[in-house]
Amino acid sequence: MMLAKANADADESHTDRVVASAQEEIRRLSRGRDAPQPDSTSSISSGLSIVGKIIGRGALTIFGHVEGELRASSVVIAEGAQMEGDVVAEELTINGHVKGTVHANRVRLGGTGVVEGDILHQTLAIEENARFEGNSRRSENAIDSTSLTRTNQARANGRGTEQHNLNS
Repeated sequence: MMLAKANADADESHTDRVVASAQEEIRRLSRGRDAPQPDSTSSISSGLSIVGKIIGRGALTIFGHVEGELRASSVVIAEGAQMEGDVVAEELTINGHVKGTVHANRVRLGGTGVVEGDILHQTLAIEENARFEGNSRRSENAIDSTSLTRTNQARANGRGTEQHNLNS
């Protein structure tokens, strides 16, 4: 019985050291958050539904359903995907269904894409068979290039905790 307790204590001590080491590594990595990091790709799978605000610095592909606000550098809304709410992106490809306002420098509405809402853009391409119901307005500043940066800075400062942050 005494040997079993000693082994359990040793296992617990080892687990505590592993957890402390992992926490220190996370702290060390998070100190370098302002350093440039390579863009990465995230995705929301077809079986996933998200309600809220999504903010990412890299590329994001949506296969599922999103309701809320979406901000990312490059966004693809895949065929069968649904987005309800505002989308802000540097580059946006829509092959699914978007219901809301789009602010993007470059927008491509694919042949299976549907947009119900306004599109503010620098460039807009609409393929045959795509559906667009709303207003389109060209603007040199379709998105404020600092808006993604400001949003990421607010996240880093601890504001906006309700957001789903991608590529942190």
